[in-house]
Amino acid sequence: MRSLSCLILALGYAGTARSWFLEDPASLVNLFIGTANGGHVFPGANLPHGMVKVGMDTDSPGNQAGYDADPQYNVTGFSQLHDSGTGGGISLSNFKIFPLLTCEQDYFEYCKTSLESRKVLRNLLPDGTPDDYAQPGYFSSNLSTGVRVELTASRRAALHRYTFPSTFPSNVSANPNTNANSTYIHPRIVVDVTNDGSQTSTFPLMTINTTTKRVTGGAQFQASFGPGRYTLYMCADFQVPGVDSVGAGVEEYGAWLGDYPVRWTENVEQMYYGFRDELGALLTFPANTTMVLTRVGVSYISTAQACSNAEEEIPDSGSGWDFEGVKNTAYETWNELLGRIQVDPTGVDQETVALFYSSVSDFHTGENPLWNSTEPYYDSLYCNWDTYRTLYPLYALHAPVEFARIVRGFINIQQHEGWLPECRGATQKQYIQGGSNGDPILGEFWVKFYKYAAALNVSGTDLYNALLADAEVQPPNWDLEGRQVNVWKSLGWIPQDGYEPSGTNSKQVSRTLEHAFGDFAISQVAELLGKTEDAAKYAQRSGNFANVWNANITVPGGPLYVVGMMQPRFMNGTFNYTDPRHCSVNDPTQSTCYLNAANHDGFYESSPLVYVPHDTARLIEMQGGLENFINRLNFIIDQHYFDETDEPSQQIPFMYHYANAPGYSTQSSRQVISEYFNTSINGLPGNDDSGAMGSYAAFYLAGMYPLPATRQFLLSSPYFPQISFYNPTFNTTTTVIAHGFEGNPANGTGGNVFVRNVTVNGQPWHSSCYIEWDAFEQGATIELQLTDNINVTCGADSSALPPSLSTGGYGDLNYDLGMGA
Repeated sequence: MRSLSCLILALGYAGTARSWFLEDPASLVNLFIGTANGGHVFPGANLPHGMVKVGMDTDSPGNQAGYDADPQYNVTGFSQLHDSGTGGGISLSNFKIFPLLTCEQDYFEYCKTSLESRKVLRNLLPDGTPDDYAQPGYFSSNLSTGVRVELTASRRAALHRYTFPSTFPSNVSANPNTNANSTYIHPRIVVDVTNDGSQTSTFPLMTINTTTKRVTGGAQFQASFGPGRYTLYMCADFQVPGVDSVGAGVEEYGAWLGDYPVRWTENVEQMYYGFRDELGALLTFPANTTMVLTRVGVSYISTAQACSNAEEEIPDSGSGWDFEGVKNTAYETWNELLGRIQVDPTGVDQETVALFYSSVSDFHTGENPLWNSTEPYYDSLYCNWDTYRTLYPLYALHAPVEFARIVRGFINIQQHEGWLPECRGATQKQYIQGGSNGDPILGEFWVKFYKYAAALNVSGTDLYNALLADAEVQPPNWDLEGRQVNVWKSLGWIPQDGYEPSGTNSKQVSRTLEHAFGDFAISQVAELLGKTEDAAKYAQRSGNFANVWNANITVPGGPLYVVGMMQPRFMNGTFNYTDPRHCSVNDPTQSTCYLNAANHDGFYESSPLVYVPHDTARLIEMQGGLENFINRLNFIIDQHYFDETDEPSQQIPFMYHYANAPGYSTQSSRQVISEYFNTSINGLPGNDDSGAMGSYAAFYLAGMYPLPATRQFLLSSPYFPQISFYNPTFNTTTTVIAHGFEGNPANGTGGNVFVRNVTVNGQPWHSSCYIEWDAFEQGATIELQLTDNINVTCGADSSALPPSLSTGGYGDLNYDLGMGA
């Protein structure tokens, strides 16, 4: 799915054949969840999988997505490109447009054009919140200067509409006395070529066409989470409604340097400037012009391509640019995508329904400056480590065509650069976090869509070759792509003293666990391709997680039943020691495990109290059996070693399923939603991580948790009486019905929410703990009978437990629902 930073489906339904069918889900979207307090969510205008994400930029210290909902922060401009929910340095926020209501003495040369000088606050509503509004494909704000700003977007172009007041607001000085026209509104538009979010521009270029007043330009900018730099281009045109031709309404123009505009200059080469100077264009419109439209195309290829993108997607016409038409097209595009998942809100409070549908945007440029290719080019992955667990399984449920295009983009990058992309943005390789996590994403696609791959234009041969490159070939720098393969193959773990010149020696335990899961994903693909020897080889390698298990480690001051931890290990096989409290709120040193070359504790964004998603049965055995495993989970959650902000924790509340205690998974996951997610601007636990947090919450609310690169979902109860998923590739709908639904306990504790038994298409299903992908491929009605007894089990025997590698659970990838339980 994609592109709303935190896409939230709110309450509403219309009477149809199903009284709860959501006819217009786009009208119910709240885009402001997580737009303050570190959520870093983008609430602006874009299309699903669009390149352009046009929105407001503020001077907040946490403006990774440009916007901050806190009204104390000033508006610095409205730029064309943003990421959403990311950490790292402030990314993109390129090519800001800004409306100036007035200049000192109304002189062009006295206009304040720099970022610091031009910024203004937003108008405030009676409740003290900023006067901002957003819906899918549209954003608006009313500035304290009285200027109204409206934004909408096509795939590679943005359309801005600025409405100026007819008189000066009381809080804005008209600067009278020295100019006869100074009491009149003289609208001006600032085009900022150089100020990206981190102010890193070099080698700027800009030209103003003296006939059409078109502004073209570009610069080179620093990638936000890596060593590379990218070049980006723009093309801006201007139109006054009612004026015959584009640019005809411009009265004055010129380039500016800092706070010094120079009238009638045509490009920045006519001015002296230095490193990191602020540069751009300023255009003046006739006095008392009430509205100015600005169209901005962007491109990574050239200014000509940026102009072509804009002209193609928002064409000129005799009546001017159709702002409402572009806005409506974006809205209807979102409506179709949102409508593929339907929930019955009967008996569900509005807060819960408003939290249900959460996802975030990826970045599809539709153009590739790096090599010639007809394949899709996807960017701003930022990073696969964050998103492979839940975002791509959500795509699999309702957006397979889009998922296939992303996979094709991954494969194409591998074919030209040697390895699958990991943490990529703005055409640049950025720093890997956990491992090479393109592997489980390709595995997720192939395991679920291998029978339809040809129709989706995905080559199994190319996909498998891309996986093998990650698994078998060491890259020149594993900080940016691929794995530390040689030592992984020779030892079976990443040693803490394994220094090589090809990358940073850190995160050794985390990389060992991630590489093991990557090999599991490859084994799944190999099995489906009939490569039985490879399937066995990579399945065996996926068991390497056990090589960093030290059975003798306990938590200082903790219970004795919590014994055995993942630990750093040296090349000679002996273990080092990392305190199990490390990277948690219980860490006495209060250290973190973020990306840091000096971080040699072995872990990345997780403590040694971690999980193994593909072989939990083996983990239970290593941890001393079911009782110890359950007690350990209780300890992890009760003592807050479970970290709701970081992805390695996402599966932990659902892991009671593997110990035949699914009721406790249901309750734990519901307590997570109750405590950490809500519909406020502070409603995310940390930043959204490119859709990781949103899709994570969506699965919890849907009563499922995905096992990437498998055909199983862990099963709980949804927060709704019914939920349906329509898959356009299969042309099937699967509906989950919760019989006995009595609402959702406010604090997530207790209630009639535990799954007693399951039927599929009217036939008893052998497990209350998981469901097969076949139900979504073939279309099915899955009926859950709910109870208030938390002590429910998975079923009659061990076959009801969710699959694990060591129990042979993934051997039959094509379970036929028609055969019954």
